[in-house]
Amino acid sequence: MIVRSLVHHIGLSVADLEPQCRFYAEVFGFREDHRTVIPEAGIRIAFLTGPGGAALELTERAGSTPQRFTDPLDGADTQGYFHWALTVDDLDAVLAVAATHGGRTVTPPTPARRPGTRFAYLADPEDNLIELRQPEPAP
Repeated sequence: MIVRSLVHHIGLSVADLEPQCRFYAEVFGFREDHRTVIPEAGIRIAFLTGPGGAALELTERAGSTPQRFTDPLDGADTQGYFHWALTVDDLDAVLAVAATHGGRTVTPPTPARRPGTRFAYLADPEDNLIELRQPEPAP
């Protein structure tokens, strides 16, 4: 079996679809491609695509239970997915825009252990963790 290395999309369960769609559109430039409703399961889905090709499936289901991590170390205490990562051109600018749209800086920008990258963690309006990575300019 051959698996391509390109990730198709990330699925994120959310409490409220509309504000989450707005956050990812306004902060990261994601655009909504399509919506799906599964009434018998109480599910609404919005599929968004980012400018770099990253795709995000936001799924709202009535009565879903939140999973919240205060920071990346807290997330690592629980097995399973706890964050996703995006590469950005200007880490500080993205954090500033995110703050005006309900996002919260969880860890401030810092050099990564692997040279050549700065990173920070951001929480979206529902406290889902996003790692932001900014490569340093080539010399």
